[in-house]
Amino acid sequence: MARSKHRKPATPPAPGPRAAATAAVASSSASWVVFALALMLLLVPALGVPHEEMLQDTLKSMLVAFFTLGAAGLFFWLERRRTAPLHLHGVLVFPLLLLAWALGSMVWSHTFLAGVEAVRWCVFAVLLWTALNTLERPLLDKLATGAHAGAVLACLWGLLQFWIDMRFFPQGPNPASTFVNRNFAAEYVVCVLPLSAWLLLRAASTRAIVAMAFTLAFNLVFLLCTGTRSALLALVLLVVLVPVAAVLFRKGLPAARWGRDQRYLAGSVLAATLLVLGSIPSGNPEIIQENQTDGRGLTALARAFQRTLSVTQREEYTQRSFSLRWTMWKATGRMIADRPLSGVGAGAWEVAVPLYQTGDTQLETDYYVHNEILQLLAEYGLVGWAALLGLLAWLARAALRTLALRSAEHSEEGLLRSTALLGLMAFLVVSNAGFPWRLAATGALFALYLAMLAASDIRAGDRPFVRPLGWRPTFSAAGLVLVVLSLALAAWVSRQAAEAEQKLVRAVKLALTISQSGQADDPRWEPVKQQMLQLVREGVVINPHYRKVTPMAADELARWGDWKNAVWIWESIAASRPNVPALMLNIARGHAQLGETAQARDYLERSRRLLPGALALASIEVVILGKEGRDAEAAALARRHLASGRVDTDLANAAYALGQRTHDWDLALDAMAQRNQLFPEDQIDGWLRIARIHVEGTHDEARALAAFRAALAAVPDSERAAARQMVPQPYQDRL
Repeated sequence: MARSKHRKPATPPAPGPRAAATAAVASSSASWVVFALALMLLLVPALGVPHEEMLQDTLKSMLVAFFTLGAAGLFFWLERRRTAPLHLHGVLVFPLLLLAWALGSMVWSHTFLAGVEAVRWCVFAVLLWTALNTLERPLLDKLATGAHAGAVLACLWGLLQFWIDMRFFPQGPNPASTFVNRNFAAEYVVCVLPLSAWLLLRAASTRAIVAMAFTLAFNLVFLLCTGTRSALLALVLLVVLVPVAAVLFRKGLPAARWGRDQRYLAGSVLAATLLVLGSIPSGNPEIIQENQTDGRGLTALARAFQRTLSVTQREEYTQRSFSLRWTMWKATGRMIADRPLSGVGAGAWEVAVPLYQTGDTQLETDYYVHNEILQLLAEYGLVGWAALLGLLAWLARAALRTLALRSAEHSEEGLLRSTALLGLMAFLVVSNAGFPWRLAATGALFALYLAMLAASDIRAGDRPFVRPLGWRPTFSAAGLVLVVLSLALAAWVSRQAAEAEQKLVRAVKLALTISQSGQADDPRWEPVKQQMLQLVREGVVINPHYRKVTPMAADELARWGDWKNAVWIWESIAASRPNVPALMLNIARGHAQLGETAQARDYLERSRRLLPGALALASIEVVILGKEGRDAEAAALARRHLASGRVDTDLANAAYALGQRTHDWDLALDAMAQRNQLFPEDQIDGWLRIARIHVEGTHDEARALAAFRAALAAVPDSERAAARQMVPQPYQDRL
């Protein structure tokens, strides 16, 4: 035991001439395939959709799929006469095992979502196999250059958004570059950094050193602008470990031969770029507003500091984003404990998670756990455990083998492997607070980093993991046919996805336009409403599972009182998401408003089973009782909740409507008074409703006048003149 404790890993033998000849495809073929992969890494982060009618990651997913299949097809074409063996590597078990489970999940779990997962792992496996058979060591510079250039372009868009509010790409949390969300952009950029550092350390000329130092710092400035804490944590680890790797594998490294002036120049350019660009204040109104409300800072350096400091604040764990993630993680932990062997099925986390929430928790806007490890275990069960532990064991072994490559003869290989390992480390760090496995750009990087390590194992003849794959020209022909068929299928699926998103997003935009007019009942909107409904119908026919966008149209219809159309849209989503309480409650409310009390009670009971004791149940119960003619019971239920103080907006509105209809003015007034107190943002409408009761019901002019005055007092000065027009003429002169 004492001797084995100090035993060092043996240096892997360098491949001999014959092994080198059969270890990879001919360099000319490999070069073209790697060029295609490098072009993918350039374009995927750099390109985005300049409008809202397609999600950004939909475009990136298309690009990754087409480039992956295109690279595989190019590989088969260039090697159409090949008879020498290719290679299999044990790391392929990781995506293939998950692919097999996803295909099986289509039978017993959510068919559509499991199918999406199967396609994802299939593309991942094809990319991994193609890359590990073509990534010769001299070609890594080409791949790294494509990745770095793509990251620079993505960071350019992001910094323009940060500095001058460039709005070419629609985005959510700013600055998001071409990724719609700044967290997605930050996760991608931090995962590319090891490849950028590789290029800097291999730069030989002064011009290349300056260019790489500047662009690397440029990317770092954007990363700091996002303030994404998981990416900042990964950055801190890289800042420590990249120099360690450079020192360990310095023999034969161009950076080791830099003169003192070149080393000084590289450090100066890095530091000056970070300091100067990192101190430029933002001109983005959303960033400025964030700083006013949350104190996040107006410069890249300030935002990175403030976001890092926020982990020490108690509110982060009780009110802000970490508390939300913690709630999701706990629900996922209960899911894993309940289904440890089978999981809930590939992709089915969002379907099952409502069953594992507690109390009134409703994570209705979240479709992922924000922790890839937990989601893998929850969806894939024992298969997920096997795939994950197998991957981590191989990475640990790869790290030990890499440490043995410190000699001058093997230092370049050691630096290559350490680059891949550091990229995977950054990727796994951000995987614990986001979902980069499911995003096209970061998912492709994941596969390529694994391929870099696997290709290194192939060059070293690592027998436990590497196996020859006998090859003949007919295999290349079959592979080419399969790729062509897959490209045709990918083109059809992409067209369907783009058309569905376009129709649904257009419908939602039309609905929002009508709502924002404030005159949804105006007859002039009728043709627009019909167009909107037709777009929804056509989009739902293509993809009835699009929960992210479709319900937004139904929500607007409900605001106009078009409950019939709102209900069928909600029901189209509920067919594949039967455990989402918000959908069940909305459908119950819709049926109740339509007087369809039997259907309303059915959905109300479904909601009650999902969220027993939820406050939202009471408002629907009040509406149903009223529609059934049981006004006394409805009023009693409303009064009990008003007396207890457990009131939400829907319950207050339902009680008000009931009181107004039955002339129970005390109930209506009490409901609006409590709503004004609990939800001051709605008090303008509340005071106007109170005034209406006193005008039409109690005929108390003094109280009506006081209520109108209170409503106008709550209106901003700039809107007061318009608000006065909502007051009946006899009272306008007396205000």
